[in-house]
Amino acid sequence: MAVCATCGNDYWLAFEIKTITGDSYTFDSFECAMEKLAPRCEYCEVRIVGHGVEVSGKFFCCANCARRGGGLGEQIRDAVGTHPGVTPGRAK
Repeated sequence: MAVCATCGNDYWLAFEIKTITGDSYTFDSFECAMEKLAPRCEYCEVRIVGHGVEVSGKFFCCANCARRGGGLGEQIRDAVGTHPGVTPGRAK
């Protein structure tokens, strides 16, 4: 069996994740993998599980946090829920 790198659980259905840097980790759940590997938002510190937003090498969970913590104001917009006919990233 394999031991989880996050919680230490010895689980027969554990899985391995190899990162782009060549590091290898064993986990017993996706929750443990996210806790160990997912970055935290620079503004609200929530785990970023998904695309997130990157501004000048800083990662944010959403456009709102990127605006607040990234200093780019209205230059950053959420694409989801954008009014039809408005191009994301452009002023109305």
